[in-house]
Amino acid sequence: MEGVKLKKDNFIVAKKRFNSRLIVGTGKYKNMSECAKAVRLSGADIVTVAVRRVNITNKKKPILMDYIDPKKITYLPNTAGCFSSKEALRTLRLAREIGGWKLVKLEVLGDRKNLFPEMIETLKSTEVLSKEGFKVMVYCNDDPLMAKRLEEAGASAIMPLAAPIGSGLGILNKVNVKIIRKQTKLPLIIDAGLGEASDATIAMELGCDGVLVNTAIAKAKKPFDMALAFKHAVIAGRKSYLSGRIKKTFSGKPSSPNKGII
Repeated sequence: MEGVKLKKDNFIVAKKRFNSRLIVGTGKYKNMSECAKAVRLSGADIVTVAVRRVNITNKKKPILMDYIDPKKITYLPNTAGCFSSKEALRTLRLAREIGGWKLVKLEVLGDRKNLFPEMIETLKSTEVLSKEGFKVMVYCNDDPLMAKRLEEAGASAIMPLAAPIGSGLGILNKVNVKIIRKQTKLPLIIDAGLGEASDATIAMELGCDGVLVNTAIAKAKKPFDMALAFKHAVIAGRKSYLSGRIKKTFSGKPSSPNKGII
């Protein structure tokens, strides 16, 4: 609106500002070319990179950097596939040595069937990494108490699951997400379990600062269309949250005034 200055709605993680609140994973695509196009269409500024699974050193084989420019898109090394603190710490220290990355995503899994986070190992790893100067974005369960402990341990972002990784079930526990939102000033990013664009909108309307999506885009029948859908869903959900929704009521209220009725 002309003459009206709108307050800038910044998405800041570890003192770095990003334009998009959608973070996209780089796994499960048919090839790197498809991955790169999906990332571009999503408008994402951050992509996750599984250090243990992605070739980032052998120049004889295709590498992600040939398709997604790390000077334009922030790489977020993660510890996908790690089942202990020892494995996770070694993986992220390797990422720091290879690429100088300090903004990282910590993921320590507890079981191979459901891929739930192992929170004791996760908390221990967060404390160590924070002391070593890493900016740790932490994949965790949706327990408000544990989220608080992660914040106290030095986490840079809290990333509770919506549902098991790759399940597509959407957000199963909205109440806990709201509680975590109220108690933390850290960026709150829904990570894992989203299945369709409307799930991202719901996450943003709950007050989350962002969402991380991989499988829902990569394994969609039309991944490029889904990438676009998630891009707009995140924007819509954020605008909806900031707009201030009407209060819920169990009785009807007319849209038009009662006075002056003919």
